[in-house]
Amino acid sequence: MFLSKVFVVFAAIFATVEADTPANCTFEDVQGTWVFYVGENGHDNTLKCDSSFKVVTQVRVHLLFPDVALDDNYNRGFWTMIYNQGFEVVLNGKKYFAFSKYVGSGSKAVSYCDQTLPGWSHDADISRNWACYYGKKENSTQAPKISSAPLLSSSVYDRPYKLNKDFLATITEKQSSWFPTVYPEYETLTLRQLMSRAGGPKTFTSPPTKPIKADELMASAELPSAFDWRNVGGIDYVSPVRNQGQCGSCYAFSTMAMFEARSRIQSDHSTSYVLSTQDIVSCSEYSQGCEGGFPYLISKYANDFGLVEESCYPYIGEDTQCTESASCKRHYGFNDYHYVGGFYGACNEPLMRLELVQNGPFSVSFEVTSDFLHYKGGIYVNPGLKDKFNPFEITNHAVLVVGYGIDKESDMKYWIVKNSWGTSWGEAGYFRIRRGTNELSIESEAVAVSVPKDF
Repeated sequence: MFLSKVFVVFAAIFATVEADTPANCTFEDVQGTWVFYVGENGHDNTLKCDSSFKVVTQVRVHLLFPDVALDDNYNRGFWTMIYNQGFEVVLNGKKYFAFSKYVGSGSKAVSYCDQTLPGWSHDADISRNWACYYGKKENSTQAPKISSAPLLSSSVYDRPYKLNKDFLATITEKQSSWFPTVYPEYETLTLRQLMSRAGGPKTFTSPPTKPIKADELMASAELPSAFDWRNVGGIDYVSPVRNQGQCGSCYAFSTMAMFEARSRIQSDHSTSYVLSTQDIVSCSEYSQGCEGGFPYLISKYANDFGLVEESCYPYIGEDTQCTESASCKRHYGFNDYHYVGGFYGACNEPLMRLELVQNGPFSVSFEVTSDFLHYKGGIYVNPGLKDKFNPFEITNHAVLVVGYGIDKESDMKYWIVKNSWGTSWGEAGYFRIRRGTNELSIESEAVAVSVPKDF
């Protein structure tokens, strides 16, 4: 079973968001002492949590920077921010997750980072004994934060995209490591649709990459100079490139592609699952359907509710009510999901390579710029340009890292990345991007999962 797609109490809010939730909270806002107000325990994962649940107990939690959670008896646990949207705590055998509180939508949203919306708690080792809860920071004097989300209500975003050949010429003039092309289908879309396709407007600066430790550097130095999961011993462990269409579901495609690849690796390629992204779009309470989401939370969804295959719930690329058949087989056992480095903000390039080679492809988020839309081939390096003719906002996009290498002619290091814009885009649906320089923040936020062999 799984949760219904939308809380009744939040229906009006989620119907109007422009990308993910409009909450905009930081480590500094969240760290400190919280009280979690918890409802009745013992429910299953069909539990709906709205503001009407009855509080039966309180849990006091100290969240220390960057990832330590303590109770009043100094029992130690873990916590992580989830981008700027909320946080998860694991303490004393329980998991707690909730989105940060906000009121309104888009550029008119107000964030209350010292409070959460109603969320869920359950046993940490297995998803049982569910309860509702909400959190409030103790003795907080934080002022509400006005949203920094880009204003997308302007009619300029509803006009059709028009090719700017001068912009493409400037891209080619400013750099020589990659080349752009014309994608005629763009001119059938509005700027708003293009931004949705690329993940939705960016509202928060990614965290800085974690300083590299000596042992991480030494371990990564033992790795091969190039590696690609599409050809390991002559075997391709990566599932086919797909096309998300105009739905902002990149987070679902990226995360499902990670599960698909890792299941192939764990099973010595005896499985070839293609997993349902529509299940994520329509049925997950941990995301906002075609309005966006985060790979960490979809990995959590897999742990809490399981995953179904594409054949059981095919992708239509639209926000719909969850109509998945009860006969769909759900796959479980994904109890280890984490940010590479341990917590949000702990990522760096050596850790990413170690994770890739040792465990398989993983999901990353990065900033899509207007020039990146036109990528056709080569090693992408940000030329620092903006197409003023088509005022495209920087967006957050999720993709799958499958390999890395070094260009023989230029000696430039790069990542090999699977996109979800179809095989006609880029290098047969893939792109390469400069490695080691955190290009477009691609080395700031990576999510990995463990997949059981009997998946």
